[in-house]
Amino acid sequence: MTGRRDVDEELRARLREAAGAHTPDRARILARVERGMTVRDRPGQHRPARPPLPGWVRVAGATAAVAGVLVAGGYAVASAVKDDAPTQRSVATSPGPREPVPRGPGSREGGSREGGPLWSRGAVDPHSNEFWAQSNITLRTSAPLTALTVELRVAQTGSVTSTGAWRSLPEGDFTFTVDERDGFLVYRWTLERGRTVPAGEWMFAGQYNHERGGRDAGGDGYSATATAASGRLSVEGGFTPRG
Repeated sequence: MTGRRDVDEELRARLREAAGAHTPDRARILARVERGMTVRDRPGQHRPARPPLPGWVRVAGATAAVAGVLVAGGYAVASAVKDDAPTQRSVATSPGPREPVPRGPGSREGGSREGGPLWSRGAVDPHSNEFWAQSNITLRTSAPLTALTVELRVAQTGSVTSTGAWRSLPEGDFTFTVDERDGFLVYRWTLERGRTVPAGEWMFAGQYNHERGGRDAGGDGYSATATAASGRLSVEGGFTPRG
């Protein structure tokens, strides 16, 4: 049994070596097959008569014969060495990182992310028109405020004049002023001493005329300072266009 196994191993080794060194001469094999087919059709041979085959059929047959020789040879070598073929493996990949989601303009947020319970947003009121506008400041607080000052600054872009102001909190709880300062129309609300702003969402709005046409609010701004049990708070921001 040992001798038979040694013979088999030696045969496999020689077949591997021959397969690695052998390069089939395809052109030569094709010529030999073509030549054999030509001799077979020469006159004088005692064969039954038959119509000649077209040239493309003969070439195709020769090519098929060559392919058969090459495939047979490759199969014989592969059968002898198939036990040494490597095992295929698959690799899994993980997805890439996700893109962050951007935050919208005109918003400033306090609370647990910025040291206090105060959030704010500025926007031009959608009911504004080509002669008149209203700028809205929305404040949201999750805790009562014992002090609050809100300031709205409207840039003097041409013929900007105040037509009024309002807030959603009681009028008697605030002192209100409006004047022009450093190129801005300034609205200011100050909470009266001893009054409290309860937790909730509240709005402060300033109204004004301006030159005809769409007014650019890009130079406007607001700020708010407040006091809660957790300490002093502040927010500020700009204004999103009316929409």
